[in-house]
Amino acid sequence: MINVTKPFLPDIEEYFEYLRGIWERCWLTNNGPLVNDLELRLKEYLGTKHLLFLGNGTIALQIAIKALELNGEIITTPFSYIATTSSILWEGCKPVFVDIDKNTLNINPQLIEAAITEKTSAILATHVFGNPCDINAIGEIAKKHNLKVIYDAAHCFGTKYKGKSVFDYGDISTTSFHATKLFHTIEGGAVFTNQAELLKKMVFLRNFGHDTNDTFACVGINGRSSEFHAAMGLLNLKSIDEILRSRKKQAQAYDAALETLKIEKQKIQQGAEWNFSYYPIIFETSEQLLKSLEELNGNWIYPRRYFYPSLSTLQFVKKYDVPVAEDICKRVLCLPMYHSLKTEEIGFIARLLLRVQNN
Repeated sequence: MINVTKPFLPDIEEYFEYLRGIWERCWLTNNGPLVNDLELRLKEYLGTKHLLFLGNGTIALQIAIKALELNGEIITTPFSYIATTSSILWEGCKPVFVDIDKNTLNINPQLIEAAITEKTSAILATHVFGNPCDINAIGEIAKKHNLKVIYDAAHCFGTKYKGKSVFDYGDISTTSFHATKLFHTIEGGAVFTNQAELLKKMVFLRNFGHDTNDTFACVGINGRSSEFHAAMGLLNLKSIDEILRSRKKQAQAYDAALETLKIEKQKIQQGAEWNFSYYPIIFETSEQLLKSLEELNGNWIYPRRYFYPSLSTLQFVKKYDVPVAEDICKRVLCLPMYHSLKTEEIGFIARLLLRVQNN
């Protein structure tokens, strides 16, 4: 069986060594030494100024919205995982969907200004499949209209934009360290900001608003992660360069094997160093996608329709006219990508896809 992804796991004996230390200290959670070590090592590896390690990527989005004190309307993309939209709704705000660029698959900045009203407080954009948004254009719009910017960078570990980590952009960037991501802590996530005051606020928000053991600075939530998750992150960070190299080689193998397949590819943003976190292909028609999916599934291969359906079709959101997103989501398929995927398996997947096309 070949799934769309498979978690990378480090050497189990090395993980046991971390576990023995956790047992000896009996410090399981609450900002333990491994959590602190992971935060420092991540900042060093990524070259970012401030970050907080959190329980997951969804709580990262919610804390970002809360920290920026957003209300009213938040402009966002309909082409993302549901956590992007549900976090906006969870925090009592209203998602306003703006259509995507058919090439990059990210929010189309040319359409953002038309969606801004007196109730708009922010733009929450997703770097889809690790491909950076048009950060300059979004930043100019936000500055012109005095809006905050949050980037959902769940797919972006290792991606750079103009020589810097993509996490360095926006008022706050968030990411996921879920087991499906190329860098993971089993469950986990993080928030990033260059603003010290925002970091301080998010420190309180992560830990129930605690200022001291007996005083509280604000309303907070439990956004913390554990020593067990941090241990996994510390070990996986040792292998991240190898993981990134492996992803690139797999993408190149797909490129060569699928050269004659009638598909479109995502256009990577100019100035970006992409992390090859996914391998999306866009079929000419939804019928071609469904036939290909049936053929792959019949051979125990399980790609994923990221992202389907369009978030604009959710029953609990207002409807917006986003024809590009609703079209793309019916034709895009992410092929299997993970560290141990073999070149021979990529070749087999490609042959099945070409067989469907040629029949």
